[in-house]
Amino acid sequence: MATFISLINFTEQGMRNIKESPERYEAFQVMAEKLGLKIKCVYYTVGHYDMVLVVEGSDEAATAMLIQVGLLGDARSQTLRGFSVDEMKAIISVIP
Repeated sequence: MATFISLINFTEQGMRNIKESPERYEAFQVMAEKLGLKIKCVYYTVGHYDMVLVVEGSDEAATAMLIQVGLLGDARSQTLRGFSVDEMKAIISVIP
């Protein structure tokens, strides 16, 4: 399974409704599970980003999840494809 690291910012709408954020996360968990994604960890943060989320699953499921979350209008994300040390070893092993 692929790993995806999402750096999340609340929109103005998301900040107006910040008290609902934990419930929105619970709804997100249900949506992620239905798509076959496994949530590895989630943190609320201070600084440049409001949350960090790490999930595992297929490219298609992660993309569908990001689109669905974006459509709700409470958050925007920058998502990175993460590779474990072992995955990176396999990748660089094919470099001549």
